[in-house]
Amino acid sequence: MCDHPGMATEATPNTSDRVEIGPLDAATSVELFTLFAQIVADGDGFPQLPPLARGVYEDTWVRPITAVIGATVGGALAGAYYLKPNFAGRGAHIANAGYVVARAWRRQGIGRALVTDSIARAAALGFDAVQFNFVFEANPARGLYEELGWQVIGRIPGALGGEDALIYWRAVP
Repeated sequence: MCDHPGMATEATPNTSDRVEIGPLDAATSVELFTLFAQIVADGDGFPQLPPLARGVYEDTWVRPITAVIGATVGGALAGAYYLKPNFAGRGAHIANAGYVVARAWRRQGIGRALVTDSIARAAALGFDAVQFNFVFEANPARGLYEELGWQVIGRIPGALGGEDALIYWRAVP
């Protein structure tokens, strides 16, 4: 779905609306804070505690970030992801990524479009792998990650209220 990383691309999920994927502008970044705050409040896949403070949001989505990419439908933010080095120095060739999809857009292809775009974009940005450090065992996106080539490389027992978290890794082309 991403032929040219770094440029806005289009994907067609299971909807008649057109999805545009590309870097976020300042106005959409405000929408991203609201979307992420709701996901944190719902306990949907991120370990941050509600209510989400602006500084916590910025530590996750603003600094240090290599890219923040959004999926918009009709100009409204449907989802987003970030890419950043997972480690410092000699380990900076491995990216870390985090994804959010608005509840109204889940199970309609937005997540797949974002994850697919992130793989190509990570390679274009010089990363040679993408690692997720903290995927809740019950996270429904695990099937998508595994289908797209991620492997479980570790487990953190009882990471969140007794639920295990998984560490995922995959090479990028």
